[in-house]
Amino acid sequence: MIRVAVAQFAPGVDTAANLDAVRDLIAKAAGQGADLVVLPEYASFFEHRMGPRFAEHAQPLDGPFTAGVQEAAAAAGVVAVFGLVETASGERFRNTAVAVSGEGVVATYRKTHLYDAFGATESRWVEPGALEPPETFLVGDLRVGLQTCYDLRFPEVTRVLADAEVDLVLVPSDWVPGPGKVHHWRTLLTARAIENTAFVAAAGQIPPEGVGTSLIVGPSGETLAELGEDRAVAVADLDPARVREVRAANPALRLRRYTVLPR
Repeated sequence: MIRVAVAQFAPGVDTAANLDAVRDLIAKAAGQGADLVVLPEYASFFEHRMGPRFAEHAQPLDGPFTAGVQEAAAAAGVVAVFGLVETASGERFRNTAVAVSGEGVVATYRKTHLYDAFGATESRWVEPGALEPPETFLVGDLRVGLQTCYDLRFPEVTRVLADAEVDLVLVPSDWVPGPGKVHHWRTLLTARAIENTAFVAAAGQIPPEGVGTSLIVGPSGETLAELGEDRAVAVADLDPARVREVRAANPALRLRRYTVLPR
C-alpha cells in the first residue's frame, strides 16, 4: 500500500516564499504518512499575466528551487512532484514537472500541450516539450508517470502513460477558474482514470488563480480524496493490486484496436 498526498497552495512571485510553502506542505504530508506528494504546476513562480518575468525567474533543472524541494523530500522520506519554471532560450521557458527523492531527480516531464485556450496563449512564452517516451518511476510497487494540467484535455497523453505500464498518473496543475471549469476538471480526471484503469492524483493551485479541488481518483473512477479551495493536504492509500483487479474485470487496454502516434 502506498500513501499518496495531493498538496495545494497559491504560488506567487516570491520564489523563496514558494519554496517555504512547498517545504511546509511536504512536511505536513509526511506527517500524515505520505510516501509521495504531488504539488501544483508553476510551484516555483507564478503571476496572473504570463510574460517575460517568467523567463527572468526561470531556473535550471539542477537549480536552487529543485535542490530545496529535494532536500525537503529527503528530510521527509518522500518522493515529491512539483511544477518548475525551467530555463529555456530567450524570452521562453519550459513548464516542467519534476519528481525528486532523497537521491535527486527521478523523472521529468515538459508540458507538451500548451494552454492556448479560453483566451490564454501559453505558447507565446513556453517552449513545448518534445514528444519522447515517458519517464516513469517506481514508488513501492506503483509505476508512476507525469503529465500537466491542459494535457488532461488530450486523452492520448494519459494513454501513452498507460502503454508505459503506469499504475498512477500525477497531474500538477493550475486549472483556471471559470464557468463550468470545476466540472470539467473533475470529469476529465475521472475519465482519464476510468479509460486507462489507473489511479490519477492531481494537485492544483488554489484561488484566485486556480480552482483548487485537488483530487485522487481510483481506477474505476471512485474519488479517494478531494480538497476544497484552501491551502491543504489530502491523502489516500493506493494498492497496486487494485489496478490489476480492475484491469482483469475490464481489459479495455488489451481490447482496444487503435494505438497513439505522434503528430
